[in-house]
Amino acid sequence: METAELTVDTSRRQVVDITDEVQFRVRGWGGDGLLSVFLQHATAGLALMETNSGSEADLAAALGRVLPRDVDYRHQHGSRGHGADHLLPALLSPSVVIPVTGGALQLGTWQSIVVVDLNPDNPTRRVRLSFLRG
Repeated sequence: METAELTVDTSRRQVVDITDEVQFRVRGWGGDGLLSVFLQHATAGLALMETNSGSEADLAAALGRVLPRDVDYRHQHGSRGHGADHLLPALLSPSVVIPVTGGALQLGTWQSIVVVDLNPDNPTRRVRLSFLRG
């Protein structure tokens, strides 16, 4: 199995497209198999979605409506509404598995891999890539 770790800065955007960096790593490994993309955090998630169409802002806004920051959560350390950050991975998984053929991610035409992070307390995220050859 091949593995790598990516560092993602979410200080300027709540939805960060990591597709190109993931594809670069996978291309270097070559071959066919399955790629596990795992976000090693309890307050962020991953999604497969269309990007550069306004969807990133729409997703952040929708999550803001589902997980408002102005609610009194039982989990209360950190910034106001931090309890919502801990609920996010229940809605957006911390992992996705993507098929790989000939060193290329087999994503749909409009699919990109994004890190979704609404938590302003921790803008540095680690993403673990694990490629299992088929």
